[in-house]
Amino acid sequence: MLGPGLISIAGHATPIKELLWLLSLFAGIIICKIVYQLTGAISPFFFTGYVKLDWQKKLEWNNRGFSTFHAFLVAAVSLYLLLESDLFRDGAQDELMINRTSAFSDSILGISTGYFLADLAMIFYYFPALGGTEYVLHHGLSMFAIVQSLLSGQAQMYIFMVLFTESTTPFVNLRWYLDVAGQKNSQLYVCNGVALFLGWLVARILLFLFFFYHMFSHFDQIKEVYLLGFYSLLTVPPVLALLNIVWFWKIAKGLIKTLRKARHRQ
Repeated sequence: MLGPGLISIAGHATPIKELLWLLSLFAGIIICKIVYQLTGAISPFFFTGYVKLDWQKKLEWNNRGFSTFHAFLVAAVSLYLLLESDLFRDGAQDELMINRTSAFSDSILGISTGYFLADLAMIFYYFPALGGTEYVLHHGLSMFAIVQSLLSGQAQMYIFMVLFTESTTPFVNLRWYLDVAGQKNSQLYVCNGVALFLGWLVARILLFLFFFYHMFSHFDQIKEVYLLGFYSLLTVPPVLALLNIVWFWKIAKGLIKTLRKARHRQ
């Protein structure tokens, strides 16, 4: 006999949706591969020192290329679905907000799953060159939550709120690129550090506070989520929020150090 969670998933899944999910997932993996190769191909035209980097630095350089692409994609789509679209707007549809989905939102979640799968595979294969256990935890929890939401058709609004936090990734990657390029003393490095601090504060600290407030104020709908999804909503976001606070503390210390050095150079 199927449990409540499997019944919920089985009731939402159809052959057409399953095909869309698989195609989107493979599309995400293929896009990562294409952007990875393109990053390696065009980087020498923008940074001549790229060809002199060792294989490990080139590996991370190209990896950060497709993580930046994914960040721009999911942040833009999340912003559209959460603010412009009527998909999750209160009162816009008869369907409960917690149960709303669309072919477009499903496709983006599938592509994002493909990205996290591809990136996690690279992290494991080259461990710890591309990140330590905190990255494995972040990617694993993110993928776990996305897949649950995709298969059950529930809580997609909250998934896109969390995916919007990826908007800080381009600033993280630019900081790494400037460091490798020997530009830690540049004005751009300082400005990017300030932008990263402010962006992280808004997208990964304040947004999570709103996330928890929204969950609390819509808890009658949260209780409609199938059992595993319900407990995941109560446990996964706090863990991600804790990771964000730890990283924010490191970013703040790094910014203070950078600003002090910039002041001494004046």
